[in-house]
Amino acid sequence: QVQLVESGGGLVQAGGSLRLSCATSGLTVSDYALGWFRQAPGKEREFVAAIRQSGNTVYADSVKGRFTISRDTAKNTVYLQMNSLKLEDTAVYYCAAGALRYYHDHRTSNLYAYWGQGTQVTVSS
Repeated sequence: QVQLVESGGGLVQAGGSLRLSCATSGLTVSDYALGWFRQAPGKEREFVAAIRQSGNTVYADSVKGRFTISRDTAKNTVYLQMNSLKLEDTAVYYCAAGALRYYHDHRTSNLYAYWGQGTQVTVSS
């Protein structure tokens, strides 16, 4: 049984940093593509970042240069380091896992089979 549990969300001032964690069980993180998505109130869920089985990473243009996705295979955990946070980064952040292949578009949410419950990130001015 696969489970993903996010943590690390909270309230932060604009320009600050947060690190989100996604603890996984029932899978090996190096065997799956892991992604972070977010959903702001009244908006569609959007892609943030992904790390392929190979370790290569993909980022949304809106977070490139500010966010970093990484994984710890020993802990079966995926992280999202978020720096220089902006008001528009406020959202519920979700971790997702899927058996994507190299030719899949890792920004596509419906390719991910497993999802966490989400963690709230609020950026204040």
